This record gives sequence, C-alpha cells and structure tokens, in this order.
Amino acid sequence: MNALEIKNLTKTFPGFALGPVSLTLPSGCILGLIGENGAGKSTTIRLILDILHKDGGSVTILGRDHTADLRLTKEEVGVVMDEAGIPECLTTAQVGRIMQHTFRQWDGAEYERLLRALSLPDNKPFKDFSRGMKMKLGIAIAMSHHAKLLILDEATSGLDPVVRDEVVEMFGEFTCDEQHAILISSHIVSDLEKLCDYVAFLHQGKLLLCEEKDALLAQYGILHCTAEQLAALDPLCIRHKKETPYGVEALVLRSAVPAQMHLSPVTIEELFITMVKEVK
Repeated sequence: MNALEIKNLTKTFPGFALGPVSLTLPSGCILGLIGENGAGKSTTIRLILDILHKDGGSVTILGRDHTADLRLTKEEVGVVMDEAGIPECLTTAQVGRIMQHTFRQWDGAEYERLLRALSLPDNKPFKDFSRGMKMKLGIAIAMSHHAKLLILDEATSGLDPVVRDEVVEMFGEFTCDEQHAILISSHIVSDLEKLCDYVAFLHQGKLLLCEEKDALLAQYGILHCTAEQLAALDPLCIRHKKETPYGVEALVLRSAVPAQMHLSPVTIEELFITMVKEVK
C-alpha cells in the first residue's frame, strides 16, 4: 500500500498558484520535498493535512481520502510543522501528560526515551527553548504515538549538524518498518540526499519532478572536458554547462557520453539548482 498518493493537487492564492502536484510515497520509504523558500512546500503539506482546502485534485493517506476519517488520520500521522504550536508555559513533562489524553496510542516510555536522546530538559518552559529545541520536541511528539506516516515541514531546520545527523538516523530507523513512511520538506538538500528514497523538486508552485533518488543520480553525471569535446556531444544530452579558464564543466546524461570520457557523480542539490535555472 502507498502511504501517500497525491493526484493533480491545486491551490490558488492572490499572486501564487500551486500545482498541479502529483506524487506517490510507497510505504517503507522516505520522500524529500525539495524547494527554495516560497516554492510551495508548506502549502502542499497544509493541503495534505486539510489545514487548507484544496481547489482541485485528490489526496489519499494510508489508503483513505484525507478527509474521510480525521480522528484515525490524527492517530496514524505524526506531524512536525515549521511552528510547533505548543503553549509557551509548558515543560516537556507537561506536554507529555497532555499528549497522553490526545492520542489513544501515546507511548510515554518512548516519549521519555526520545527526550533523553534529543537532550531536551524536563523543567524548562517552552518559551525558553531555542528554535532547534522546539523542533526536537516536535519530532519527539510526532514519533511517540505509533504513527505510520510522518509529515515533517523543515523538521531539520535550526538543528546543529551533529543533532541533524542524529535525527536523520532516527528517521531512517523509523522506516525500517515497511508499514512506516516519511514525507519531509527542506531547503537543506544535503540532509534529504542522505535520507530519502524518492525526491520531488518544487519551484514556484510547480512540481519539476518526482523520482527515485538512486535512479535519478544514476541518470546524470558531471563531465569535465574541453569546449571542443563538449561540442562533439549530442546537445540534447547536456542539461547545463559552465565554462571556466580550465575548461568546461557540464551536467550530462550518462547514457549519451562515450565510455572513455570520465564522469563524476552529481548531487541532488546540483540537479535541483540546474533544473531551477532551466525554468528561469
């Protein structure tokens, strides 16, 4: 079963239009929604959660229409938004007691384990938390009620590199269970490249692609050559080129380059930047 299916999702605001967006997240996988600030990542997530009402299209979560059973959806989906939405006077211990009465499958022992793993204090009020601490608390809550799908909006934002790496490892462990899946948005592309099975590129409300990460990386490479060597290739295989005093660096389709020409690996960030430049 697919954890999430989006088909032709659209939403229009004054000065901004999202969609149509179509993507599929299989169970047991992690999909990274990549885009610059203002690309429509948070809008897409709010539409999935029915916080915003869509203009068109369909959203299916764990085999059900996303509006069909909101109580069950709340139980089975763990959410971390850019803003945690927790009353500022509460401590982590008080938050845990409230969540115990919010989620039927709340796991207090798992919550305590995650608080310790994320180095969160028991008695400090939420208003005194740094942005990174607030995000960590949101992650602990989302992962403490036996959700099957995590939807995370910039969940690694504000975390230092060491903690980001620890959180990324937690997410990887979560999807070791083939009934679990994660949709995570971020503009920190390096986090998603390590973590994700699938990537979706969103730019100015338009979905540029949604593909399996490894297949995408295997499709492209970076070629360092002379201008003459590049000119001998099929122009259709060249996605982007940059001339330097030392030669030419080009993003190319691997299948169209002769075997004797050495190609370097490409990163997801390089692919995303190139595709955005093509749109512009």
